[in-house]
Amino acid sequence: MDELYVGLVLVPTLIGALAAVACALLGNFLILRKQSLMGDAVSHVVLPGIVVAFIVSGSMSVGPMLIGAAAAALISALLIELVRNLGKVEPGAAMGVVFTSLFALGVVLLEQSETRNIHFDVQHALYGNLESLVWLAGTQAGALFDPEALADLPPQLGRLVFSLLAVCLFLLFFWRQLVVSTFDPVFAQALGVPVRFIGAALISLVAIVAVTAFEAVGAIITIAMLICPAAAARLMTNRLIPQLAWSVLFALVSAVAGFWAAGSGMALLGSGFSVSAAGMIAAVSGIILAICAIAAPQRMGARS
Repeated sequence: MDELYVGLVLVPTLIGALAAVACALLGNFLILRKQSLMGDAVSHVVLPGIVVAFIVSGSMSVGPMLIGAAAAALISALLIELVRNLGKVEPGAAMGVVFTSLFALGVVLLEQSETRNIHFDVQHALYGNLESLVWLAGTQAGALFDPEALADLPPQLGRLVFSLLAVCLFLLFFWRQLVVSTFDPVFAQALGVPVRFIGAALISLVAIVAVTAFEAVGAIITIAMLICPAAAARLMTNRLIPQLAWSVLFALVSAVAGFWAAGSGMALLGSGFSVSAAGMIAAVSGIILAICAIAAPQRMGARS
């Protein structure tokens, strides 16, 4: 029973937790920079980038996917600036126009290309595939110490570990520059901080995390992971490091409680109930945000 638990429950829960934590750490800075919609935009525009990368390369390996997502993110940033300058509209409207158009293009490409024939369909793109990311070799005793069994771990696990490590290293080495440019970009620029580079690196990391989380939790669910834990943490404290800690805690609780609720929780209601694990994780994250908003009304009112 313990081996079954590790292979069928613990591994997909860990994958969901890694995606949630990586998104939450970056989401804190998107919210503080008032760029929450940018997380939405990047999570949407990676879809056409991934589809085009598959069409060109004919491969679903992580390399072409990351290149396609990065190219899509760069194109979307250029298009946003173009719409802002030519249309004379505010940044939020420009982002809304660009990311919805590119996401619609991605859906059309999914439906009309050969991509749909390799389990890469619209439902998979939107809701993810967390339930199927089990470790079958982990159902055997001693699998944790067997190199062949470990090689059978879902590849999404390694990709998300890499993404989370990249996020942590970025925060470690560029902490001061990131904090100063987040709270006072004019002062940071006067100090010689490469504000545009830091901003571009942050958005690039959001794109990388969105791609690596894409197959496990889906594009739309990634948006909730980018915003909800960080927004809930913002309601709990006015200090940055505690805010990061709160967001990580909320992300972990969302991943574990959401995966359990989608499986065991729904089973308690009857065998006919079944929901998406990634969707339930996002729902739990939204519930946590609502509880924090109610529990700290004076903080929310002070910021309004």
